[in-house]
Amino acid sequence: MSLLRALRHLWLDSGDVHRALGREALDRLAAQVRDSERRHSGEICVCVEASLPLRYLWRHVRHRTAFADLAHERALELFAEQRVWDTEHNNGVLIYVLPVEHRIELIADRGVVPHGGATHWQALMRDISTRFAGGRLEDGISQAVDAIGGVLQSRFPALGTDGLTGGNEEGELPDRPVIL
Repeated sequence: MSLLRALRHLWLDSGDVHRALGREALDRLAAQVRDSERRHSGEICVCVEASLPLRYLWRHVRHRTAFADLAHERALELFAEQRVWDTEHNNGVLIYVLPVEHRIELIADRGVVPHGGATHWQALMRDISTRFAGGRLEDGISQAVDAIGGVLQSRFPALGTDGLTGGNEEGELPDRPVIL
């Protein structure tokens, strides 16, 4: 079974994600992120990767590393590559989606972590993963953006008393989902 899972990763590529989401869905998700970021000073970055890179699959084969652990490690890598950790107020959140595994990883910067709560994030990921398993990729990502936006808005409001201001039209991170 593990070999079949690894082969699925080798079979899929970014074109599969573009076909699964489509231009209109990517436009809707970008607009949703942009709208969310008008209500808080946080930054949301969505990365969708069809399958894990070969070096991760090799680690699975050689060291029997679980796919869930590999997905989390990959999300941490992309958190750094996409510079989500480098936002002005340390309040960036990466939504990493790995459709081949029906998996989502949420990686929050140090300014956000204490405000979401581990149980809240885990429950959110379980609920969204069931949407992915049902083939509702856009719905799952949209739900994640809404939930994360709610946490960011409560802690980092656009016109908050802590002096942080949101509503930056440009944003520090891309609003459009990054397809890998």
